[in-house]
Amino acid sequence: MSSLLIIANGAAYGAESLFNALRLAIALKEQQPTLRLKLFLMSDAVVAGLAGQQPREGYHLQQMLEILTAQHVPVKLCKTCSDARGISQLKLADGVTIGTLAELAEWTLSTEKVLTF
Repeated sequence: MSSLLIIANGAAYGAESLFNALRLAIALKEQQPTLRLKLFLMSDAVVAGLAGQQPREGYHLQQMLEILTAQHVPVKLCKTCSDARGISQLKLADGVTIGTLAELAEWTLSTEKVLTF
């Protein structure tokens, strides 16, 4: 496998599906650094892309996303989902950008495997 797209929809905190998606993404890049991995966050998962998070305990999603972007993994937040939650104009975590459904469609068609969380 040389290309993989992960689409995550789960809430940033309070549920673990997004956390598990990011854990897997980091593990995949550790095991196969040449993997062309892309990450697209939708629904409530877009909140994880905000800068300035200060979770009191447990995992830190902003840091996990920044680990991935530092490894040149493109991370995009759904524009429609971000607009709906009022976060499109807020500061995003390093390397995280807003993406469109057209970009997600392009990513989906150009990758070998797609995982959804």
